[in-house]
Amino acid sequence: MEFGSIEREIYVDASPEVAFEVVSSPEHISEWWTDHTEFEATPSAVGELVWGDRAKVVPIKVVNAEPPRLFSFRWCYPEGKVVDSADSLLITFELTPSGSGTRIRLTETGFREMGWEAAKLEEQYLDHSTGWDRFVPRLGEYLARLVSTP
Repeated sequence: MEFGSIEREIYVDASPEVAFEVVSSPEHISEWWTDHTEFEATPSAVGELVWGDRAKVVPIKVVNAEPPRLFSFRWCYPEGKVVDSADSLLITFELTPSGSGTRIRLTETGFREMGWEAAKLEEQYLDHSTGWDRFVPRLGEYLARLVSTP
C-alpha cells in the first residue's frame, strides 16, 4: 500500500468564496472538524486546532491563503512544536468553480517524509484517511446547511 498522500474531493452547492471561508476560518472549521480552532488565515500565521476540552491540541502554520481558490497549512509537527525545518504534514484545500457550486479537493501529504518507522507510518496514514472519510462529508453537510439558512 502507498502511504504518500490522501486525497478527497467533494462538490458543494456554494460559491468558492463561501467555501473558502468555511475551510479557512476558525469559526467555521470548529463546526465541521475541530472543537475549537485559533489562527489567522494569512501565510506564516501560527495557531492551533483543539479537540475535546484541550485533550488534543495540535499547532498549525498557514502556508498559503489565496481566496477564493487555495488554502493550505502544516500540522503534525514532531514534538508538537512549529519548527520551519521540521518535517510535518501539509493539508491543501483547492477550490474550483463547478457549475453553480464549487469542487473542493483536499490533499494531505508528507507522510513518508515524517521519518516514521513502517508500522507508525501505516497507522498514521490509515488514521488520517479514516478521519477525512468522516470530516469531508461533514464539511459538505455544514456548507449545505450554511447556504440554505436565510
